[in-house]
Amino acid sequence: MYTIPLTLSTFTLGLILAVLTALARISGIKILQIMARIYVSAIRGTPLLVQLFIIFYGLPTIGVIIAPLPSAIIGFSLNIGAYASEIIRAAILSIPKGQWEAAYSIGMSYSQAMRRVVLPQAARVSVPPLSNTFISLIKDTSLASLILVTEMFRRAQEIAATNYEFLLLYSEAALLYWIICFILSIGQGRLETRLDRYTAK
Repeated sequence: MYTIPLTLSTFTLGLILAVLTALARISGIKILQIMARIYVSAIRGTPLLVQLFIIFYGLPTIGVIIAPLPSAIIGFSLNIGAYASEIIRAAILSIPKGQWEAAYSIGMSYSQAMRRVVLPQAARVSVPPLSNTFISLIKDTSLASLILVTEMFRRAQEIAATNYEFLLLYSEAALLYWIICFILSIGQGRLETRLDRYTAK
């Protein structure tokens, strides 16, 4: 089943895209800002399921055929990238201007200040909302079943189609999702506690 691999791969790719998009939004370069805003607006303004259907079922009508799993990876990564970019952008903007000024005062360039001073601090601020996004992604991967990706819910559907135990199998799938998310929530809480202690030092 592709539930965990799909979650990890799309979250990683989505984070990379999110950082690039957030940096484009605050870059001051007009064309990059416009492109980033259009991307974020388009993704946040349309349902994830519609996005997956456009990639898997829509693109073949213009000759672009993508297999189920790559389609899911593309769709989820684009979605995570848009939502996480706003989290990262807000975290970057939350860093006091004094941090920038201190970096410039010791001779750092904009890129050096961003990489060495601002982004590490923004990363700590971003952890709680990004953790929630990751947990939500675990559940959202069930939508990949609708474009034929054999993840956990799709597997439950296939088994239920043969033995007709729909309630039992769907309940088992729901329980597994809940257990995974519950474990991740505990891990998130511990990570936030450690970061709070680190920040307080």
